[in-house]
Amino acid sequence: MKYGVIGAGAMGVRFGTMIQENAGCNVDFIDTWEPNVDKIREQGGVYVARDHENKHIVPINVYYPEEYQGDPDAWIIFVKQMQLKDVMKRCAPFFKDHQVAFSAMNGMGHFDIINQYFPKERIIGGTAMIATVFNGPGDVDFMGAQGTEVMHMCNFDEQINDYTNAIEADFKQAGLGPVVTQNFMGTMMSKVVFNAVVNTICTMFEIQMGQFIQYPGVREMATQMFNEAYDACERAGIKLVETRQEEIDSVEAVSHAYAYHYPSMYQDFSKNRPTEVDYINGYIAKIGREHDYVCRTHEFVVHEVHLAEQMRQFKARFEVKDEQPVAEEV
Repeated sequence: MKYGVIGAGAMGVRFGTMIQENAGCNVDFIDTWEPNVDKIREQGGVYVARDHENKHIVPINVYYPEEYQGDPDAWIIFVKQMQLKDVMKRCAPFFKDHQVAFSAMNGMGHFDIINQYFPKERIIGGTAMIATVFNGPGDVDFMGAQGTEVMHMCNFDEQINDYTNAIEADFKQAGLGPVVTQNFMGTMMSKVVFNAVVNTICTMFEIQMGQFIQYPGVREMATQMFNEAYDACERAGIKLVETRQEEIDSVEAVSHAYAYHYPSMYQDFSKNRPTEVDYINGYIAKIGREHDYVCRTHEFVVHEVHLAEQMRQFKARFEVKDEQPVAEEV
C-alpha cells in the first residue's frame, strides 16, 4: 500500500520511516510546522537514530497540506489532540473516498474529528507502547531495541476487512509489532488509562519513568487511579482488553523498560505548551460523569496539571532554560 503520514513528528516519522525502509512502501509526509519542513528539506531527509546510536539521514518526501497532490491508500495520523481539528481542515482537500485513516494518537477525542472526514468502516484506531525522542526539527531517536515495538489496532466499526489485513501485513513487515483486536473502545481506553497514571504523574513531577517506579507507593497510587478508570468504563459498558491487575503490573514492567524515558505529555509541558491531560485524565472523568460516577482522583489531577502549566508559564517569564530533548510515546 501507499501511505501518507500526517504529522512528521516523533511518532509519525517512526511509523513512516519504518514502513518505508523495512516494508518497502511508498510514503509521503505532510506537516504544518515550518521549522520541521524546512529542516527536512534542507538536509535531504530526517535524521534517525536508535537509542542514540547509528544516527543517519533517511530521505523522505515532506509537504505542506496546501501543496500536496498525492493519493495514498491509507493515512497515518499523528497530530497533537489540540491541533488536529485545524490540521484535518487543511488536509481535507486531498482526502478521497477510497482512502483509509489510521491513528494511534495519545488520549481520546480524535476519532470524532477523523470521523467527520472518513466513515467508521474506513477508520482504524491504534495504540502503541513505542517511545520516540524528538530532538528537534528533522531529528528523531527511536527508543528500545529493534523488535521490541508493540502496538494494537482495531477498526472503528470492529470489523476486520481487506485493508485491515493489508495494513497489518505492512506494519508487521515494518517491525511495528501489530496485534489486531475487535474491541475498539476497550483497546483504545486501555492505553488511555495507562497514560493517565504514568504520563500524567511523571509530567507533574518532571521525572523519568524509572524515577517514578522507584517510589514505594507507586502500586498503591496506580491501583487507586486504575480502579476509578475501570469503574467509569464499566458503567459505560466499555470492557478494556486488559484486566485491572494487568494494567497495574504493566506500570512496573513498562517503567523499567523505559527507565530513562520522559512520557509524551512532558514534551508539551517542558516547552510551556498546553498538555493533552483533558484528553486523557479528563476523558476518563468525562466518561464517569456521563454515567453518574465521579472520578475524583482524575478530576483533581486534571486541575493539578493545569495549575502546573500555569505556574511553569509564569516562571518562564522570568527565567530562560535550555530546552532538552524529550521523548514522545503514543
